[in-house]
Amino acid sequence: MTSKRVSSVLALLALTPGQAVPFDQLVDELWGDDHIANAKNALQANVTRLRKLLASVAGREGRELVRTVGTGYLLDIRPESVDAHHFVALADEGAALLGQDPAAAAHVLEQALGRWRGAALLDVSEGFRCRTASVQLEERRLTAYEDWVTARLAAGVEGAPVPELRQLATEHPGRERLSELLMLALYRDGRQTEALEVFHQARRRLAEDLGVEPGRSLHAVYQAILHQDDALGRPRGSLALIG
Repeated sequence: MTSKRVSSVLALLALTPGQAVPFDQLVDELWGDDHIANAKNALQANVTRLRKLLASVAGREGRELVRTVGTGYLLDIRPESVDAHHFVALADEGAALLGQDPAAAAHVLEQALGRWRGAALLDVSEGFRCRTASVQLEERRLTAYEDWVTARLAAGVEGAPVPELRQLATEHPGRERLSELLMLALYRDGRQTEALEVFHQARRRLAEDLGVEPGRSLHAVYQAILHQDDALGRPRGSLALIG
């Protein structure tokens, strides 16, 4: 079983592949305020374990992936070989396509979200750099998810993930875009009353948790649904009038 410190060394090096991470930064991340004797030797011992672990997976080449460079260590791989970097690149590509080709954007964003396997940096230390990177990656995942749902709705793809959207909107009341997307998904599914109730629920949560009113965008979606604005698209199951 890989120790948390070995996992942390790998994570820290993988966050900046191809760039040396100084010894003192690694020591600070792994032990923080716990001053230990021979910190450099302790770090070297964890790096040795990491090299053995990589060698067991990739053979001799794995052992050589972690290089000593000056006063630090470097992970000698390309950024796109790291899931986190590959995810961000795909998420950026999908976001750029959103206004031009929603169907293509949805496909790319689905690939990006498919890189995830649970919470970011789950089995690493609680050092500042790992915590910061974890928060940033989780934030980027939510944005990519919002973009993915937006792309699907814009492309007219049926079957929006309503249960998942509802859960995320509840967990992140400050992200009003999630509530907007949930409202639109429900409206498109012919569930106008539920869509309007989402607005009132979001309004209550914002008032109770943050002491604020919904923003203009959320208000605009509410008004558009209330008046069945054609810009929202046709609700599923609605009947066309025959003249």
